[in-house]
Amino acid sequence: MSETISNLVGAAAAYARARIGPGGGGEAATGGATAQTGFAALVRSALAGAVASGHAAENLSLAAVADRADLTQVVTAVAEAETVLNTVVAVRDRVVEAYKDIMRMPI
Repeated sequence: MSETISNLVGAAAAYARARIGPGGGGEAATGGATAQTGFAALVRSALAGAVASGHAAENLSLAAVADRADLTQVVTAVAEAETVLNTVVAVRDRVVEAYKDIMRMPI
C-alpha cells in the first residue's frame, strides 16, 4: 500500500511541475492537458483498485455465509479492503491539506 501512496505522491509532484513549468506559473510548454490526463488516470486507476478490493471482500463474505469460503480468506480480504480504504482516505487528506496550504500562500 505504501507503494500506491508513493506512486500517487510522485504523480502529484510531476503534475505540479508540469503545471508550473520552468517560467514559474501557468501552463507548461509540454501541455497541461496531457499531465492532467495522466494524473487523472492514475487516480482513477487507484480508486478502481480500491473498489475492486471492496467487491472482492464482499463476495468472499457472501461466499462464507453460504459456506463456500474459508474464514481465513474472508478475514484476509476484509483486512486488505480496509487497508486500501485507509490508504485512499490518507491520500485524500494529504491532497486536501496541500490544496489548503496553496490557498493560504500570499500572492
